[in-house]
Amino acid sequence: MSRKQVVRMQRQVRHLQQTLGKLGPLMRGSVVVIGTRNKQPYFSVNKDKKTRLIYLGNKRVALAQEYSKNYKHLLEIIEEMTELNMELLKLDAGL
Repeated sequence: MSRKQVVRMQRQVRHLQQTLGKLGPLMRGSVVVIGTRNKQPYFSVNKDKKTRLIYLGNKRVALAQEYSKNYKHLLEIIEEMTELNMELLKLDAGL
């Protein structure tokens, strides 16, 4: 691998680190709708092998969805950084 490619990968890792700092609030879980007749939105997360629910109401659904989306974006960034850092580590070209 050329030095130019290594520098590009290192630059990409730094960019991803900066992106992490800009993510904002995040929560692991998802928005679910519960009920057959009277459907109500909840935020659901599995913690310690138990499902925990938080009632959202209509006004907090968008905020909870944004937090969940931020968490999923965090995971994507971590996966990309892992791939880049593994390659840099193999090449002994860490930051």
